[in-house]
Amino acid sequence: MIGRGFRLFRIAVVLARYRMDTLILDLPALKLARVVRMIPWGRRGVRDLSRGARLRLALEELGPIYVKFGQILSTRRDLLPRDISDELAKLQDHVPAFPGDQARAIVEEELGKPVSELFGSFDETPLASASIAQVHAATLPDGTEVVAKVVRPGIEKRIGTDLELLSTLANLARRYHPEGDRIRPNEVVAEFKRVIYDELSMQAEGANASMLRRNWEDSEALYIPKIYWSHTADRVLVMERVGGVPVRDIDELKRQGVDLERLARRGIRVFYQQVFRDNLFHADMHPGNIRIDTTDPRDASFIALDFGIVASLTPSDLYYIGENFLAIFNRDYRRVAELHIEAGWVPHDTRIDEMEAAARTVCEPSFTRPLEEVSFAELLTNLFEVARRFKLTLQPQLIMLQKTLLNIEGMGRDLYPRLNIWDVAKPELESIFRERYGIGKTAKKFGREIPAWLARGPEIPNLIHDALKFASSGKINARIASEDLEALDRQFQRHNRRTPGAILAAGLLIASSVLAAFDVGPFLQDHSVPAMVGFAVSIVLAIRAFGR
Repeated sequence: MIGRGFRLFRIAVVLARYRMDTLILDLPALKLARVVRMIPWGRRGVRDLSRGARLRLALEELGPIYVKFGQILSTRRDLLPRDISDELAKLQDHVPAFPGDQARAIVEEELGKPVSELFGSFDETPLASASIAQVHAATLPDGTEVVAKVVRPGIEKRIGTDLELLSTLANLARRYHPEGDRIRPNEVVAEFKRVIYDELSMQAEGANASMLRRNWEDSEALYIPKIYWSHTADRVLVMERVGGVPVRDIDELKRQGVDLERLARRGIRVFYQQVFRDNLFHADMHPGNIRIDTTDPRDASFIALDFGIVASLTPSDLYYIGENFLAIFNRDYRRVAELHIEAGWVPHDTRIDEMEAAARTVCEPSFTRPLEEVSFAELLTNLFEVARRFKLTLQPQLIMLQKTLLNIEGMGRDLYPRLNIWDVAKPELESIFRERYGIGKTAKKFGREIPAWLARGPEIPNLIHDALKFASSGKINARIASEDLEALDRQFQRHNRRTPGAILAAGLLIASSVLAAFDVGPFLQDHSVPAMVGFAVSIVLAIRAFGR
């Protein structure tokens, strides 16, 4: 508890350095934001930076887990202002490598054999290092070139501590932030937990890569490296080493004579096929994870890397998001409104004409511009933002889809700025939907279901008879559970327990701020020791009061 209090105090200090006090929770009892402003530390030159840039720099200073949290948070454009989400999207892992002998020890512990038996060679100097794992070049005993991805030592414990603190902050934000119900901080942290724990499992990442590889095994458009399962465990992943040119190196692609328009159009088709044909898509398609195979410059293809974040949609969401795309392509705004209601994304009592007008207001201006200047991903983002007025609720997978679409469109426009995304996406999606929901596919689905229907068929008459018998005898009763009343009672009890701690914490914060303001000694590095101790103790008390 003490350690968590000091860690929260450090977060407040870093935020104060970057003048982020306006984003700190303005708790009615604690008034933490006003107290942090009195801490006499700061950073020169940050005053003129945007709020998004200052938040990005603060997260980078707090460490790799907070960088990762900022990266995930940048995908929630349904919750964050655009200027902040755009800036957080620039976050990159800049993490010092851990020693190569530790990586070797982890490999041997996980795979149960010496590295000298597992590999022909193993380079202890990493090729790359990130917040969760680092990558080492190696060869198998037969000379095959591979890379070994090794999870950082002790990262699980560090992540557990930071996630516990983030959960505490989310609870405080949900209770006291003016828009706590709308921004849903607990759900955001829960989503981050799911993503971060998935990334910790190299077995899960290997399974993601294998499934994607199976879907694209015979494709000339996308290549997925092979996973070597004999050399893969929970904290170690060994996969084929691939070459290629980084997709962001446009000058090199041009130098090699790559047909950039063809490549950009191929990238858009690959995205739509992953989502709507396979319902399994790489959800972290930033430029660092994409390379280009330039073996044939006139027919260059994509190579995907890093499969820690792979997503799919429910069959219902897959259908409705695809139908929404097609309705927007066709400027059928009433259909857009109907689909939002049918999908359950907005309440069923939403007026279709009002929703239709909102969709038209957002989408129609885009069609006044040349289509090569229109971003379908941004249009979709704007539509979701407007739909929030109608109490729009979206699942995390749809947010991942939206974020991936932004990445893919941005990559396509970088490769070929005059790319008409609509001209590529609309016929591709129409073709996939004809195949996926056509008569032939539907008939096959019925064929698969018929044996199960026949097996259950004999039971149906007895079930109907029993239901009618119970109904006629008055034995079918409606029961109302009392969970809501019990939850309300628990809430009142929790509030009564928290009040004394909140009052004491508030008093200590006020006293500490006075000590800091009047420079009351003794001092440690020119800072008042009594004030620092008061801050730390008050934060611990606040966590005990509100973090439960």
